[in-house]
Amino acid sequence: MESPKTLQQAIVFFSDPDRAFQYALNLRWPNGVVTCPRCGGENHSFIKTRKIWYCNPCRKQFTLKVGTIFEDSPIGLDKWMVAFWMMSNCKNGISSYEMARTVGVTQKSAWFMLHRIREVMQPRKGKLSGYAKDPVEIDETFIGGRARNMHTKRRIAYQNGEKKAVVMGMRTRNSREVRAMVIPNAKRETLQTKILENVGWGSRIYTDQWPGYDGLNATHLFVHKTVNHMQEYVRGEVHTQGIENFWSLLKRTLKGTYVAVEPFHLDAYLNEQVFRFNNSGKKMNDTLRFEKAMGNVAGHRLTYNELTGTGSATSHSDSAGTW
Repeated sequence: MESPKTLQQAIVFFSDPDRAFQYALNLRWPNGVVTCPRCGGENHSFIKTRKIWYCNPCRKQFTLKVGTIFEDSPIGLDKWMVAFWMMSNCKNGISSYEMARTVGVTQKSAWFMLHRIREVMQPRKGKLSGYAKDPVEIDETFIGGRARNMHTKRRIAYQNGEKKAVVMGMRTRNSREVRAMVIPNAKRETLQTKILENVGWGSRIYTDQWPGYDGLNATHLFVHKTVNHMQEYVRGEVHTQGIENFWSLLKRTLKGTYVAVEPFHLDAYLNEQVFRFNNSGKKMNDTLRFEKAMGNVAGHRLTYNELTGTGSATSHSDSAGTW
């Protein structure tokens, strides 16, 4: 089955329900062995007219969506797969309003779909290894809008001491792998705890001269070098230009496409931007990025209550007030 190469081809390709079903089936079970998502059994029968399986050991039916990010979604695979394609390949992201118009769902449904897709875009686990030939650049940035552009309630909160969201980022120099996460503050304990969790011992680390990074050399765990941004931006091989380039892409996406992002959801938007950044380059194309995202749908679940933090429908906009 030849894969689509462009968005136009993807729309035509996945408009056929049978073809979309078979393509998703191959991505979920690439070895060709369908297993029950409840008991893991392989003894089942397939009801072709309804596209469901009946598991003989647990005596329950299951569909392709069970046990995936699609579970309990009434939206067809044709729309889901176009949404995955656009989310994976639109460099600056895509808003829920634009997605709603493109695939023909309500804005609320599109907002929920996009957050479910972000759920499967989480970066790989494990530590970054930044040795001499591939050091790790580390920096932090602040995400938040200008007070003059805020609603009165938000502006008053800022005047009373509410701070912008703090985001910490790490990027390997040559392999171009990025990690980004929301942190409560930019204090030394917080920053260095995240470094110990995400960077392998003995790695070469480049940062600016923020005091929160002081002491990384003292324990001989890392080779730490800094650049003084008050005087220079690059000193030989020591700089943080790579991670600052990622900050530029991130903020362009947040300001230009999503307009506003609540701190409660900021980690999800970071996952989205990190996924596209880590899967760019000459070795990746639109089809491979799409298939990598679709290949992660199993084992993930995000309910509406978990997403909103409430049991009721409140705001479903990408522009909720932070920017």
